[in-house]
Amino acid sequence: MIEQLQNFPANTVAFACHGHVTRDDYTKILVPAVEKAFADHDKIRLYYEIGHDFANVDVGAAWTDFTTGLEHWMKWERIAIVTDVEWIRSMLWAFGFVMPGEVRAFSMSDKDAARQWISA
Repeated sequence: MIEQLQNFPANTVAFACHGHVTRDDYTKILVPAVEKAFADHDKIRLYYEIGHDFANVDVGAAWTDFTTGLEHWMKWERIAIVTDVEWIRSMLWAFGFVMPGEVRAFSMSDKDAARQWISA
């Protein structure tokens, strides 16, 4: 499940995911919010919180995530990934250098610092 988070700057889209994330979560929640932000801003920021209760993501969701990111490749200004899920942090560390803009990983205990960084 993906939920959109509120109280972020207008150029920032923010989400939290829990449990099992599906393609429907992306197509009904994440993609429309991202597309709306890009309609209003040349570059946007992404805050993405992956809770301890995150179970997995289905292939359709992963593909939608990839294609949405690729479609707007050079328009991502900052990306904050907040999680204690170790394999996600490892993937970000291994592949973060190819991602556009600034990308930082934060632990759940540093959630406030992540919000400050993405908003600065």
